[in-house]
Amino acid sequence: MKNMKSEESIYRIETMSCMETVNAGKELGEKLKAGDVVFLNGEMGTGKTEFTKGIALGLSVEDYVVSPTFTIVNEYKGRLPFYHFDVYRIAGADEMYEIGFEEYIYGNGVSVIEWAELIDHILPSSGIYVNIEKNNDISYDYRKITVKTINGARNGSCKM
Repeated sequence: MKNMKSEESIYRIETMSCMETVNAGKELGEKLKAGDVVFLNGEMGTGKTEFTKGIALGLSVEDYVVSPTFTIVNEYKGRLPFYHFDVYRIAGADEMYEIGFEEYIYGNGVSVIEWAELIDHILPSSGIYVNIEKNNDISYDYRKITVKTINGARNGSCKM
């Protein structure tokens, strides 16, 4: 077996409003392909759901996107099926498997997983890792968004 080289690309975006955060997500969403998985991390209130709303716009989802905190996953129709997970209240990996987690993330849609670090032990090794940080010292609406594509997810073409 050949030694596989891990591909990685990183870029950072700074936003100064909720709309800029949504637009950053939209720009990423426009580039996503079937099978892409976005692992979204950041503290409470950093804008993970707003960024996800942007991804949905980039995927031409017309429904109103809300956080699936109590349902774990919401499904939307767009140019690709879109699966929005929020695992903040998840009890463990078994609960993820019970809802058919693998069928979603290894299917033909795009999956976004908020609070992905809570289930990192069951996530695929390749994907698009997004971390959102806020800094109220700069501005209440300031966000630093770091996007890292690992193992050639979609051949590393998720650069913005």
